[in-house]
Amino acid sequence: MLMVAPELKSRFARLQTRWRDPLLTTLTILRAILLFVLAPLYAVGTIKSEIFELALILVCTAALFVVSGNPLTVVAVLIAIGFTVAAAVLHFRHSTLDLYFYATSWTILGVSAGWAVARAVFGPGEVTYHRIMGAILLYLVIGATFVALNTFVALSVPNAFSGVPMDDSPAVPDGFIYFSFVTLTSTGYGDIVPIHPFARSLCNIEGIIGQLYPATLLARLVSLAIVRPRA
Repeated sequence: MLMVAPELKSRFARLQTRWRDPLLTTLTILRAILLFVLAPLYAVGTIKSEIFELALILVCTAALFVVSGNPLTVVAVLIAIGFTVAAAVLHFRHSTLDLYFYATSWTILGVSAGWAVARAVFGPGEVTYHRIMGAILLYLVIGATFVALNTFVALSVPNAFSGVPMDDSPAVPDGFIYFSFVTLTSTGYGDIVPIHPFARSLCNIEGIIGQLYPATLLARLVSLAIVRPRA
């Protein structure tokens, strides 16, 4: 038994060395599908169940474990899955509490995934194409995390946002996904507007992050790739 644990640890280390960077690209694609394909399909009623979201989260859990190598990351994601399942049950029972559970799930996913991805992207080692994709993934994770935070504000403060009806509708998460990335990219169409000071402050923070992130972190990765080219 004492020999098995070191052997398994060594095998996982080899697995992580081989697949950590490519999985950053895979996670980026999966996150983009979740945000920009499944969410709108669910909002318009083409998809009637959250089973696709749960399946993607499970796949992301395995990938994040390889990327981070930290069991706590998997535990955090499994807790988020529990909140997602609870939210689906509450939605089926027509309870407005489901939005709180969804927001909690997305917050946990954002923090745990953001930490794991940031360590993989900006850790020691060669800057590769996959790490650039990982930096894009981190940008998407930031936007998704603000979706949850905006939802919490909207649920806690009546009429904190105009343009998003806070009913038990699949269009609510999709609306906040749209609003979050409009804010992050400073597009500002004006169809959804923060009204309450808390909502405005949160949007200011997201907008600042959205401006600084490409100008600093992504540029830093590109400069490192130029300074340390492949042999």
